[in-house]
Amino acid sequence: MSVRKAQQRERVRRRRHRRVRRSISGTSERPRLVVHRSLKNISAQIVDDLAGRTLCGVSSQGMDVDGGKVAQAEETGRRLAEIAREHGVERVVFDRGGYLYHGRIKALAEGAREGGLEF
Repeated sequence: MSVRKAQQRERVRRRRHRRVRRSISGTSERPRLVVHRSLKNISAQIVDDLAGRTLCGVSSQGMDVDGGKVAQAEETGRRLAEIAREHGVERVVFDRGGYLYHGRIKALAEGAREGGLEF
C-alpha cells in the first residue's frame, strides 16, 4: 500500500472517530472504553471524560499468546476487564476509535465482556 493511501485511510478513520465522539462520553458511572489498533498491537484504556483522567489501560505489547493477533486482542480485553473490576468499574461505553467493529476490535470487545464488563 502506498504511503498516500495509508494517510488517507487514517484521515478517514480519525474523522469517523471525531463524529462518534460527539455523542459518546465517559462518566464516572460509565467510563469510556477506547481502543487503539496498530499494525502489530492493540491497546485499550478506560477513561472518565468528565474528570479528564484514565482509570486503567492495557496493551498487547509483549504478550505471549498463541493464535495470532485476534487471540491477542481477546486476551487484552480479558486483562482490561480484570484490571477495571479491581478499580470498581463494571459498566462502560464502548468507543471503537473509528475502526470497524470487526476482527481484532470485535475480539477485544468480546474478551472484555467475558471478563465481566457490561456494554
